[in-house]
Amino acid sequence: MEDPNPCISCGICCTHFRISFYWAEADDAPGGFVPAGMTEKLNHTMRCMKGSNEVPRRCSALSGKVGEQVACTIYENRPTPCREFPVYFEDGSPNPKCDELRATIGLPPLPRSPLPNAPLPQAA
Repeated sequence: MEDPNPCISCGICCTHFRISFYWAEADDAPGGFVPAGMTEKLNHTMRCMKGSNEVPRRCSALSGKVGEQVACTIYENRPTPCREFPVYFEDGSPNPKCDELRATIGLPPLPRSPLPNAPLPQAA
């Protein structure tokens, strides 16, 4: 049976985007949750995940081999951009950006979600 979350065999988004977010999401701010040691300062209001602000990019929280088996080592404490990047849209259609990035590493396009309007996986 195919895993319902295609992110665990992909991870390309974690090597493509600069993952920037409001500084107070880091755990050295009151109420923050992203491990500050895995971030770097961009300016007085923004941080990014280490490894995502340089080329080649690879988020410091990504483990495993992209395109085969990956995991986010801080999944429960990942920043907002990672939480909000949709693999599938509400109508069950795949995010075209995912398909575009997957193609760069030889992965097939995502199928339509079998469960439209169900909770959908977010990027790893």
